Amino acid sequence: MQLPPSFITSIQNAPGFDEAPFVATHVSGQQLVSVRINPAKIDTLPQGLEIEGKIPWSSYGYYLKERPSFTLDPLFHAGTYYVQEPSSMFLEQAVRQSCDLGKPMRVLDLCAAPGGKSTLLQSLISADSLLVSNEIIKNRATILAENMSKWGGANVIVTNNEPAHFKRLPEFFDLIVVDAPCSGSGLFRKDPEATKEWSLQNVQLCNERQQKILSEVIDCLKPGGVLVYATCSFSTAENEDILDWTADEFPLHSLPLTVQEDWGIVTTLSTKHQNSGYRFYPDKLKGEGFFLAVFKKEGELQFSRAAKTKNKLSVLNQQETQVVEPYLKDAAQYVFTKWKEEILALPATMVEEFLLLQAALYFKKAGVKIGELIRNTLVPQHEWAVSGLASDVLPVVELNLPAALQYLRKKDIEIISDVRGWAMVSYNNIPLGLVKILAGRSNNYYPRDWRILNM
Repeated sequence: MQLPPSFITSIQNAPGFDEAPFVATHVSGQQLVSVRINPAKIDTLPQGLEIEGKIPWSSYGYYLKERPSFTLDPLFHAGTYYVQEPSSMFLEQAVRQSCDLGKPMRVLDLCAAPGGKSTLLQSLISADSLLVSNEIIKNRATILAENMSKWGGANVIVTNNEPAHFKRLPEFFDLIVVDAPCSGSGLFRKDPEATKEWSLQNVQLCNERQQKILSEVIDCLKPGGVLVYATCSFSTAENEDILDWTADEFPLHSLPLTVQEDWGIVTTLSTKHQNSGYRFYPDKLKGEGFFLAVFKKEGELQFSRAAKTKNKLSVLNQQETQVVEPYLKDAAQYVFTKWKEEILALPATMVEEFLLLQAALYFKKAGVKIGELIRNTLVPQHEWAVSGLASDVLPVVELNLPAALQYLRKKDIEIISDVRGWAMVSYNNIPLGLVKILAGRSNNYYPRDWRILNM
């Protein structure tokens, strides 16, 4: 790999930058592989993934010895783990050290696709907290919704909105994560082709875009709330300079974090306001380039946290509820509503938030889709099957690896069983989805858009 000379020159004065080892690490072509498990589904990394070590700043992250074919691992599709870059898992430290995770929170992941940071956040917050995962680009928002569905949390709403739209929700969120669009230099080792698109002009454009995004969402952070700002760039213009600009423009003060010396993270201070930031260099630690900083908003609440809306939730009637309740482990914790002909299960604690957000934003996903009621019979939905909310109301058919992969390709699978009708299929006792078993055949209900395309 040839790093652009103008890029090297531009970061000569970046805190912690050492040119020779930095360049050597990029030229080496070394690639890291890491994953983070879903604690709601599994306790340990699945067999077949060879662990090289634990990611020190992550409770659930592991380095792997080599890159397996994740596509051909049914447990990957079942949402038991997420493939995520190690440095970005440092978000966990930022949240744990700046927020009280024992209390209900309203959390916004503003630039969330494809879902790495949102799945991490969902694993950290309490069940009675709310996570809004937003993505501005429509097709990426669809991917985000798929990954959040596989992760299985019910306390999640996926939105497809511009940052400016969140001005409709003044002082609403306790925590906002802005993983800002950037010039991407931190991922050069992972994606050498990205070097061809880097330029000083693009860095400046990113700086201006980052300022615009922060300006548009700061009003929806409540006083006392926390803002986490992150990029995958080495440029001071997108990192330390943004920290100083932020302090000039908004009532925010920096929150320093505690980092272990042996982690290899470079602690940096912005030039003007001495705001704390954290730099990740691939020659100093096992991770790609990354930057993160944390702020707390000052001031007093001007808007009521218990703001109301005139919208009303369309809940199921008693008869319909009696049909749906047996399908959930803890049905009393949820409210059931009809949305686009489908039944959603929403945590009872987030109904007001659902209505407020529905009036202000465009939803891609909310809660967990349970299914569709047809003549007082529930036709179950895939999202319910993999959510972790599902009771044992349906029989379970365990598949071996070849059959599981056929199922995930949405192909016909042979099921030898006395079971007839709806059934759950699983692999290593982890639900994969739904089938309907008929005499002599079975119908595969894996979502068509999610299917494995390779043979």
